[in-house]
Amino acid sequence: MNQKIIQITAGRGPAECCWVVAKVLKYFLQEAQSIGVTYTILQREKGIENGTVQSASIRLEGKEVASFLKSWIGTIQWIGNSTFRKYHKRKNWFIAMYEVEQFYHDKVNEKDITYQAMRSSGPGGQHVNKVSSAIRAIHQPTGINVVAMDSRSQHQNKKIATKRLIEKIQEAELEKIKKSLATQWENHLAIQRGNPIRVFKGTDFKKQTKIKNYKNQRNQLKQELKNKLKT
Repeated sequence: MNQKIIQITAGRGPAECCWVVAKVLKYFLQEAQSIGVTYTILQREKGIENGTVQSASIRLEGKEVASFLKSWIGTIQWIGNSTFRKYHKRKNWFIAMYEVEQFYHDKVNEKDITYQAMRSSGPGGQHVNKVSSAIRAIHQPTGINVVAMDSRSQHQNKKIATKRLIEKIQEAELEKIKKSLATQWENHLAIQRGNPIRVFKGTDFKKQTKIKNYKNQRNQLKQELKNKLKT
């Protein structure tokens, strides 16, 4: 099953943009559910006004995830009057949706760890090279390794090495998370205005569709028919 993580953000936009994020988030999740895509909200940062969202990160799963996101990833525009500043002249507000690099791995599987026995040395050169009690633990998928020589027992050192290795892998994952968060913050700053992938209008937050156009066309056809009947 395909999986993606996306972020919806107002960037450094004002409260109006955070209001748009909240609206887009609701609309986006409803559309995802309607095509069988499941979601988990990983992070949601509230905006300064009630009912607004500064940013949200969502994990999506389903066969249609990739094709679904093609019509969402990019700049999203809302055309309407400010919901917080009645006399504000601006009518075009922009937010963005990005795909976030997935930085996590599954739980460490001990089957992926190999062990090497080593000669250990005690303080002041005591117990040198007498017993191969030290253990090096190596995580094969990442190459991360640690050494434990705390005990004279090889079995005990193996347990210590395993624990330390798992902690070191988790530290490496944390660094990846930090880098990913830094990328996300850059996304907050890099919203491109213009050429939006989706446009919404009005306080009812209707997506721009051809429904209204069809209504206008029907009215126009009716009027043309009336004019023909009169002639």
